[in-house]
Amino acid sequence: MERSKPLLLLDNNSLLEVLHQGNYRVQEISFEEVKAIVEMQNSREITRCFADAVIEDLLYRHLDIAVSNFRYAPADLLEPGQDAIVFRLYVTPSETQPSVRTSYGNEATKIQNLYVYCQFITRDDPDDLAKP
Repeated sequence: MERSKPLLLLDNNSLLEVLHQGNYRVQEISFEEVKAIVEMQNSREITRCFADAVIEDLLYRHLDIAVSNFRYAPADLLEPGQDAIVFRLYVTPSETQPSVRTSYGNEATKIQNLYVYCQFITRDDPDDLAKP
Protein backbone atom coordinates (compact mmCIF):
# COMPACT_ATOMS: atom_id res chain seq x y z
CA MET A 1 0.00 0.00 0.00
CA GLU A 2 1.39 3.41 -1.01
CA ARG A 3 2.27 5.78 1.81
CA SER A 4 0.06 8.86 1.87
CA LYS A 5 1.82 12.12 1.05
CA PRO A 6 1.04 14.78 3.65
CA LEU A 7 -0.28 18.22 2.76
CA LEU A 8 2.59 20.62 3.38
CA LEU A 9 2.05 24.04 4.97
CA LEU A 10 4.80 26.39 3.79
CA ASP A 11 5.91 30.00 4.12
CA ASN A 12 8.12 32.16 1.87
CA ASN A 13 11.35 30.54 3.07
CA SER A 14 10.29 26.90 3.14
CA LEU A 15 8.79 27.24 -0.35
CA LEU A 16 12.27 27.72 -1.77
CA GLU A 17 13.40 24.48 -0.15
CA VAL A 18 10.75 22.27 -1.78
CA LEU A 19 10.94 23.49 -5.36
CA HIS A 20 13.41 21.39 -7.32
CA GLN A 21 13.35 19.93 -10.80
CA GLY A 22 9.86 19.08 -11.93
CA ASN A 23 6.62 20.56 -13.14
CA TYR A 24 4.46 22.48 -10.68
CA ARG A 25 0.99 23.97 -10.83
CA VAL A 26 0.45 27.10 -8.75
CA GLN A 27 -2.98 28.55 -8.04
CA GLU A 28 -3.96 31.54 -5.93
CA ILE A 29 -6.51 30.50 -3.30
CA SER A 30 -8.68 32.40 -0.84
CA PHE A 31 -8.57 32.12 2.94
CA GLU A 32 -11.92 30.31 2.75
CA GLU A 33 -10.41 27.73 0.39
CA VAL A 34 -7.41 27.27 2.71
CA LYS A 35 -9.75 26.64 5.63
CA ALA A 36 -11.80 24.09 3.64
CA ILE A 37 -8.70 22.21 2.46
CA VAL A 38 -7.14 22.07 5.94
CA GLU A 39 -10.41 20.99 7.55
CA MET A 40 -10.83 18.16 4.99
CA GLN A 41 -7.50 16.67 6.12
CA ASN A 42 -6.82 14.73 9.28
CA SER A 43 -4.25 16.70 11.29
CA ARG A 44 -1.90 13.70 11.01
CA GLU A 45 -1.99 14.20 7.20
CA ILE A 46 -0.63 17.75 7.45
CA THR A 47 3.00 18.73 7.92
CA ARG A 48 3.95 22.27 8.95
CA CYS A 49 7.29 23.32 7.44
CA PHE A 50 7.63 26.70 9.15
CA ALA A 51 7.93 28.15 12.64
CA ASP A 52 6.30 31.57 12.26
CA ALA A 53 3.99 32.92 14.95
CA VAL A 54 2.31 35.31 12.48
CA ILE A 55 1.23 32.42 10.25
CA GLU A 56 0.16 30.32 13.24
CA ASP A 57 -2.01 33.23 14.37
CA LEU A 58 -3.46 33.53 10.86
CA LEU A 59 -4.35 29.82 10.80
CA TYR A 60 -6.03 29.63 14.16
CA ARG A 61 -7.47 33.07 14.78
CA HIS A 62 -8.12 34.70 11.42
CA LEU A 63 -9.05 31.56 9.46
CA ASP A 64 -10.89 30.12 12.46
CA ILE A 65 -9.23 26.73 12.11
CA ALA A 66 -9.31 24.56 15.24
CA VAL A 67 -5.98 24.71 17.05
CA SER A 68 -3.99 21.64 16.06
CA ASN A 69 -0.50 20.50 16.71
CA PHE A 70 0.44 19.90 13.11
CA ARG A 71 3.55 17.77 12.88
CA TYR A 72 6.61 19.91 12.16
CA ALA A 73 9.26 18.81 9.69
CA PRO A 74 11.84 20.91 7.89
CA ALA A 75 10.98 21.52 4.25
CA ASP A 76 12.62 18.93 2.03
CA LEU A 77 11.09 18.07 -1.32
CA LEU A 78 7.63 18.27 -2.77
CA GLU A 79 7.11 14.78 -4.17
CA PRO A 80 5.25 14.10 -7.43
CA GLY A 81 1.51 14.16 -6.74
CA GLN A 82 1.96 16.00 -3.45
CA ASP A 83 0.17 19.25 -2.56
CA ALA A 84 1.18 22.26 -0.48
CA ILE A 85 -0.41 25.45 0.77
CA VAL A 86 1.94 28.43 0.85
CA PHE A 87 1.30 31.41 3.13
CA ARG A 88 3.06 34.26 1.32
CA LEU A 89 3.92 37.24 3.51
CA TYR A 90 4.10 40.60 1.77
CA VAL A 91 5.47 43.53 3.80
CA THR A 92 5.34 47.20 2.85
CA PRO A 93 6.59 50.22 4.77
CA SER A 94 3.93 52.11 6.65
CA GLU A 95 3.07 55.48 5.11
CA THR A 96 2.14 56.75 8.56
CA GLN A 97 3.80 56.00 11.86
CA PRO A 98 1.04 56.21 14.47
CA SER A 99 2.01 55.40 18.03
CA VAL A 100 -0.08 53.44 20.48
CA ARG A 101 0.27 52.63 24.15
CA THR A 102 0.67 48.88 24.78
CA SER A 103 -1.08 47.03 27.60
CA TYR A 104 2.28 47.17 29.42
CA GLY A 105 2.42 50.98 29.19
CA ASN A 106 5.12 51.10 26.49
CA GLU A 107 4.82 53.27 23.41
CA ALA A 108 4.88 51.28 20.13
CA THR A 109 5.16 52.78 16.65
CA LYS A 110 3.84 51.22 13.47
CA ILE A 111 6.67 50.77 10.97
CA GLN A 112 5.27 48.35 8.40
CA ASN A 113 2.14 46.79 6.96
CA LEU A 114 1.89 43.01 6.72
CA TYR A 115 -0.23 41.32 4.08
CA VAL A 116 -0.79 37.61 3.50
CA TYR A 117 -1.92 35.74 0.41
CA CYS A 118 -2.12 32.02 -0.21
CA GLN A 119 -1.16 29.68 -3.02
CA PHE A 120 -1.94 26.03 -3.65
CA ILE A 121 0.94 24.13 -5.27
CA THR A 122 0.91 20.65 -6.75
CA ARG A 123 3.93 18.87 -8.17
CA ASP A 124 2.86 16.97 -11.26
CA ASP A 125 3.70 13.28 -11.47
CA PRO A 126 5.97 12.76 -14.52
CA ASP A 127 4.22 9.43 -15.21
CA ASP A 128 0.90 11.27 -15.58
CA LEU A 129 2.44 13.77 -18.00
CA ALA A 130 3.65 10.96 -20.26
CA LYS A 131 0.14 9.48 -20.65
CA PRO A 132 -1.77 10.47 -23.82
